[in-house]
Amino acid sequence: MQKSSSTIQLIFLLLGSLVLLFILAPLAGMFLNTTPGQIFATAREEEVRSSIWLTIYTSMAGTLFFSIAAIPLAYILARKQFPLKKLVTGIIDLPVVIPHSAAGIALLGFVSRESPLGKMGSAIGLNFVGHPAGIAIAMAFVSIPYLINASRDGFSGVPVRLEKAALTLGASPFRVFFTISLPLAWRNILSGLILMFARGMSEFGAVIMVAYHPMITPVLIYERFGAFGLKYARPVSVLFILISLGLFIVLRWLAKEKNRTG
Repeated sequence: MQKSSSTIQLIFLLLGSLVLLFILAPLAGMFLNTTPGQIFATAREEEVRSSIWLTIYTSMAGTLFFSIAAIPLAYILARKQFPLKKLVTGIIDLPVVIPHSAAGIALLGFVSRESPLGKMGSAIGLNFVGHPAGIAIAMAFVSIPYLINASRDGFSGVPVRLEKAALTLGASPFRVFFTISLPLAWRNILSGLILMFARGMSEFGAVIMVAYHPMITPVLIYERFGAFGLKYARPVSVLFILISLGLFIVLRWLAKEKNRTG
């Protein structure tokens, strides 16, 4: 029995190693073919710095703005039973399933000047197409399922008896939500926020349909590859991966510290 257990563990270890190699090999090859000098030279380019900053702040803005409605929706999904609930959860997952180029076409019709939203924007001098606001909308569209699903799981883990006890003691539903449900589910919500932000930063297909210019970094990488080839696109890719990885590590560390002190 022990020998059989050791054999299956060895097989699983080998299979897991193949998966890790599949993930690491392309990235390692990209890094090994890029010199530190190329990375520093790329980092000094104004176009590259502007695109990275645009990518970060539009993804962050989209995440924070749409979380105002996404988190309450997640709470409803975790706590309430209602007709067509399964349909609603299926709709929420649609942006993950559909091709993102198709999502970009759908969004382009949604934010164009002829659409109701586009007309509202035009009334205040805002054209979503080719604007950072349009980029933020495209990023949020493809990434919001991560926040909703993570938050829903967090609220599902909050004991219902605690909420009912607070209501029995006279607390309002709003107070119960903000003092019990939200704090206890905060770890999952924070994880969902980080995932939504990270996924938004990496989006290409939906964004390029709504706003080729100004260029976020994934679009800039695509343009340089098309215009100049792999040699000129690779350093931008490596630099963006390093910055994204650094941001992700910092956000995860901050989340861990908040959970430790909370």
